[in-house]
Amino acid sequence: MNPDITLPPQVAWASGVFANGPLICKTTRIADLPGVFSDNDAWRNCEPHQRVYDVDMLDSPSGEGALYVGVTHLYAGKIGNEFFMTRGHFHQRREQGEIYFGLRGCGLLLLQSPSGQARLECVRAGSVHIIPPFNAHRLINTGEDTLSALAVWPSVAGHDYAALAGGFALRVFASEHHPQGWEVGNA
Repeated sequence: MNPDITLPPQVAWASGVFANGPLICKTTRIADLPGVFSDNDAWRNCEPHQRVYDVDMLDSPSGEGALYVGVTHLYAGKIGNEFFMTRGHFHQRREQGEIYFGLRGCGLLLLQSPSGQARLECVRAGSVHIIPPFNAHRLINTGEDTLSALAVWPSVAGHDYAALAGGFALRVFASEHHPQGWEVGNA
């Protein structure tokens, strides 16, 4: 008996580009992020169609027990003195966790508990981030190149952006006074 052997989807670890799989691609532009950045005047003065991040996701089955896999490509840039970042979210089903794998670039993963306690983790090629259940999360690109991270999450998790309408408790700003090039401030 000769079983069928198929070539599963592939990801190029250095770039985060998928091959051999049906993809769903989503682009988030500056105009899609009202209220996310602290400097609304700077946000209004940006080119609204400029891409902030893309998410490429394998088109896979959904349902209880199924997993999604996707790569976020967060571009380098700033609005005012705040770095480009993803919108950030809780999961609709708060008990669902997620895993991020840093592929390229450098940045931060901002995690926040329901009570508003926030912390940061450095994201770079090879870093592994376990996002616990009940935590909101956001990527922030503090570098000069694209920050790419592969994510794996339960397909039933969903996204709840409305719960963060007031924003995260912490913000990350560019700073010439700190060796890493950024500093943390309160929202």
